[in-house]
Amino acid sequence: MPASVTFEQLTVIDLIRYGASRFGAAGLTFGHSYDNALDESTQLVLHALHLPHDLSPVYGASKVTSEEKDAVLALFERRIGERIPAAYLTGEAWFAGLSFKSDRRALVPRSPIAELIEAGFEPWLGGREVERVLDLCTGSGCIAIATGHYHPHWTVHGADINDDALALAAENKARLHADNVELRKSDLFDGLQGEVYDLIVTNPPYVTDDETDALPKEYSYEPELGLRAGFDGLDLALRILRDAPEHLSEHGLLICEVGEAERALVELLPELPLAWVEFKVGQMGIFVAEREDLVAHHARIVELAGQRGA
Repeated sequence: MPASVTFEQLTVIDLIRYGASRFGAAGLTFGHSYDNALDESTQLVLHALHLPHDLSPVYGASKVTSEEKDAVLALFERRIGERIPAAYLTGEAWFAGLSFKSDRRALVPRSPIAELIEAGFEPWLGGREVERVLDLCTGSGCIAIATGHYHPHWTVHGADINDDALALAAENKARLHADNVELRKSDLFDGLQGEVYDLIVTNPPYVTDDETDALPKEYSYEPELGLRAGFDGLDLALRILRDAPEHLSEHGLLICEVGEAERALVELLPELPLAWVEFKVGQMGIFVAEREDLVAHHARIVELAGQRGA
């Protein structure tokens, strides 16, 4: 904090405004749960003051003590000086209206798939019956656990190759009492032989090698295993498209996030009918595929995956 700046009779909203200004001036990158300086400053202030994330605005005029001010400013300095994502500083990330533990063992929960979960995956399911769901590349477990939370009668599996991520997911499962969620260790589908699901949801790594190498420092705190996906971002997505039919029921559905790799996927498989989800903020690189379409184009998908040694 600059020595010339003094604080007297500070309010909660004063600290939030000050943090947002400092973050903007420091050129921080926002892409971990929050996409702007004001929201991230709010998250850090409320955490430091031990206040709920949905605090009523009427408390914004509340005065803070000297000790509280120091706690907030210490968080601000770490965010600016070390470029640590706010969720890792607070140890918490909100996803689909639920509080998840967040640390460096897995990516910070932030997928727009949360919107689909809260909407019951409609209209994409079209009312079809669902009993078993797979969240592939579960990471912190946020998609699997949120799905299980909103659909307590579904059996949900969350699968990941990484032991550290699965340990974090297990903590989140206990945190949110997700009794209908089972966690499995698996390299994509390799550890799920014989398992069949009505719905497979996946947010696999999809950042290209060049983009991964150029990411801002904030992303260096996340496991690279959850980001890097080859020269066009499709190394894992092609394997998923290839193997999903074996694990989908007759009328099963695959929902997959590929982000900016959407263009590359459409160029590789222009004949594959994929429905790209329109979210409240627009398209976010998430497609829906029917099992029957994946089967119909299986030979071409196998060829493309094979070209990458998969």
